[in-house]
Amino acid sequence: MDSERLIKQIEFIVEVDKLKRIFRQNAIIGTIESENDAEHSWHLAVMAILLSEYSSTKELDMLRVLKMLLIHDLVEIHAGDTFCYDEKGNLDKLEREQRSADKLFNILPSDQAQEIMNLWLEFETMETPEACFAASLDRLQPLLLNYHTSGHTWKRPGINSEKVLKRNRVLEKPVPLLWEYAQEIIEDSIQKGYLRK
Repeated sequence: MDSERLIKQIEFIVEVDKLKRIFRQNAIIGTIESENDAEHSWHLAVMAILLSEYSSTKELDMLRVLKMLLIHDLVEIHAGDTFCYDEKGNLDKLEREQRSADKLFNILPSDQAQEIMNLWLEFETMETPEACFAASLDRLQPLLLNYHTSGHTWKRPGINSEKVLKRNRVLEKPVPLLWEYAQEIIEDSIQKGYLRK
């Protein structure tokens, strides 16, 4: 048994438990409680399993998609959550997250550290069908939460339908039917007063 390898893996497992303490801007449906990053990642994994049939790429590597969804926000353990509509916070987001990735992923044995780093970078760059599908779900999930919480985070200053549409346009090519659905939700949210025009 390679006890040094196991010790590193357990150390990483213990460290990533901190994801449960990173709170996002979205509220959990039916509450005013903030969703944490671990809940978000789990929700995305369930969405991927259920919605993969809508991908424009029919032969997705679903294990790769699930891995990306489960690790994509781990960097927020040390970098913190950056609200997607926070223009100032997004200026140095990638730099903060890269530092966090280096610190966090390198707890693991080198082969696993490299695999997790590569998956995180793949998700961030959105250059593969799997990353595009995963990123699409990462955009759709907060849209669903906002719609079902009467626009909880959309009520902040400066957020309007144009910004929400722009952010969710990522869905257009990887999941065209879900992009249509997202547009319907956004339009209905405007009509219901959840989202400013």
